[in-house]
Amino acid sequence: MSATAADRPATEPTPAGRRGATRIADKVVAKIAAQAAREAIAPLPPGAARPHATVAVRPHGSGAARGEDGPVGTARVRVSLELAYPADIGARCAAVRRRVTERVNSLVNMTVPEVVVQVERLHPTATPGDAHGRTS
Repeated sequence: MSATAADRPATEPTPAGRRGATRIADKVVAKIAAQAAREAIAPLPPGAARPHATVAVRPHGSGAARGEDGPVGTARVRVSLELAYPADIGARCAAVRRRVTERVNSLVNMTVPEVVVQVERLHPTATPGDAHGRTS
């Protein structure tokens, strides 16, 4: 006679093949990436649009999800954002890449081999000697 779930002791773990799979929608990862980008460039320049992210998620291996043992998949992220100018644009983009990679990895356990940061617009900030906020 085979043991059913009710017959097994509570301390016996369910075998990995019977626990199911974890699937995380692209739009969930995109929201996490956009929020991470906002955190990396905060505060946003006045009048700037919030960062937007698009994501392509591939499950790990041949569709088999992982959990505690390893990543559930791979996420390739593209983040579009607007930055204040003048600023070190390269450093700001690097900060966005780092933050997006860290947050996606820690929150959804996905490997992020690529984060493309696209700066769509620069918002000039007024300097003390420039009443119009223009840059030369």
